[in-house]
Amino acid sequence: MPLADAGSYADRYALVAVFVALGVLLPVAALTVGRLLRPHRPVREKLTTYESGNEPLQPESRVRFNVRYYVFALMFVVFDVETAFMYPWAVAYGRLGLFAVIEMFVFVVLLVIGFAYAWKKKVLTWTSI
Repeated sequence: MPLADAGSYADRYALVAVFVALGVLLPVAALTVGRLLRPHRPVREKLTTYESGNEPLQPESRVRFNVRYYVFALMFVVFDVETAFMYPWAVAYGRLGLFAVIEMFVFVVLLVIGFAYAWKKKVLTWTSI
């Protein structure tokens, strides 16, 4: 790479770094300023559920969910990421050749093996707490 291009290449990454820094610092600064300026008056009533002026149906606003929800959420994330990986592969399928087909086949087989293992261990069965 010629030396003249090295400066513009570094400038592009500097611009990305500036945007990342601003993207992190501005929300952190806004949340910090809000936390410092707000009045802090803890009252038990603030912890109750607000239901549009009606009396709350449950006295406690913190409802316990079944712990098994996380398994299904995790399964969704895994297969959503699989779709995110498969989409660009499918778009460039014609240019990639046999090696890419084999790679994607191995990727899908590994996911299916993990899914079958979870199924065999009864991780996906819904049981109450």
